Amino acid sequence: MAFDYDLLVIGAGSGGLAAAERATTYGARVAIAELAAVGGTCVNHGCVPERLLNYAASFADVCSDAAGYGWNTAPGSFSWTKFVQAKNQQIEKLHQIHQRHLDSGKIAVISGQAVFVDAHTLQVGEQSVTAAKILISVGAEWDQLPIPGAEHLITSRELFNLPELPQRLAIIGDNYIGVKSASSLNSLGSQVFQVISSDSILADCDHELASAVQAGLARRGVSFRCHSQLLKVERSSAGLELTLSDRDETLSVDVVVAATQRHPKTQGLRLEKAGVQLTAQGTVAADEYSRTTQPNIFAIGDCTSRTSLTPVAIASGRAMADTEFGPQPHAVDYNLIPVSVGFQPEAATVGLSEAEARVQFGEAVQCYRSEIRPLSQKLTPRHEPGLLKLVVEAQSQRVVGAHLIGEHATEIIQCLAIAMRLGVTKPQLNQTMGLHPSIAEELINL
Repeated sequence: MAFDYDLLVIGAGSGGLAAAERATTYGARVAIAELAAVGGTCVNHGCVPERLLNYAASFADVCSDAAGYGWNTAPGSFSWTKFVQAKNQQIEKLHQIHQRHLDSGKIAVISGQAVFVDAHTLQVGEQSVTAAKILISVGAEWDQLPIPGAEHLITSRELFNLPELPQRLAIIGDNYIGVKSASSLNSLGSQVFQVISSDSILADCDHELASAVQAGLARRGVSFRCHSQLLKVERSSAGLELTLSDRDETLSVDVVVAATQRHPKTQGLRLEKAGVQLTAQGTVAADEYSRTTQPNIFAIGDCTSRTSLTPVAIASGRAMADTEFGPQPHAVDYNLIPVSVGFQPEAATVGLSEAEARVQFGEAVQCYRSEIRPLSQKLTPRHEPGLLKLVVEAQSQRVVGAHLIGEHATEIIQCLAIAMRLGVTKPQLNQTMGLHPSIAEELINL
């Protein structure tokens, strides 16, 4: 049977784009079906606007610290409107860059909702399209909380396009998306309340790292409502009134951001028509080569059970294209994924937490830690301790986890992840010449 395309990708997010562009390098005829803007969650309302918001927030510390270094600084003000305009302009530039890449690879973009007709056929809007192989890369979206007044909640998707900076903001959820949003908006001047169901944020991280990030946010003014759940939201003349499970009085805010659970955006695809099965958790079932229960159909990114991070989706997409269209089939190693989990204070992690290491290695675990005050703060009134922590498997002395809080934590963790993938040991780090003075030097001297 002759097909319209060798590969049809459903979703023009980071993973779908990476797979499409890689497949064209092998001569494949490729099309992408996309209902919204090119770039997916990461570009449009995820990683990129989130990071730009953090950069905007970081100038509060810069301006405050400058006086200690001899600068005469006048009080400034932040314009949310100008930030949103500049952010939107940058995202539009990224749209144009992606479109140029698609054009150069002669990748067709078909606008509309994709619906499976059979294992090789999709109805995209008014157009019927066939392909030898199909890649599902539709991402995920936030669950709506099943509470009265849920229509008053927004998600991170809407947060970056609010008409004005909220004076009072509640964030429901303890994951790194909620944590990053809380820290940035707090630094910009919002009064932030974070509602979490346990006593600590960042449940998937090393406990010591999570506790230190939470303490840092509290020092900066974020108010935590621990062991609490949102039960009801009502609009009043004072704003939004939140009823929480841990207290009698209501909490009054202007905006409520729900950052709890997400689910794959597979509704409407009619996967059953193509023989594609879901897992018990509702994600698309896929093997190590991203192949679903239908051999010619693949799935990557947040609609699967893989870690929900842009680099994971990109790596999975490229590996799928390499395997199906290139000369060297290979699977992605999903171990040692570096993750940025906080902005202010900046925090990042890679590898096993101390608790995970003790489950895997028992008592043969050594932890090296230090709290430091960065040199950049020594001439300022700001005192924000950093945390350096290495988790080491005692027998081999191999570094199996690294957890950092402090300036440039994300950059340091990214470089350390390379060394850990190559099996770096604690003695090898100690034997490496340090760059003085730097936080990275403190790390290798632990």
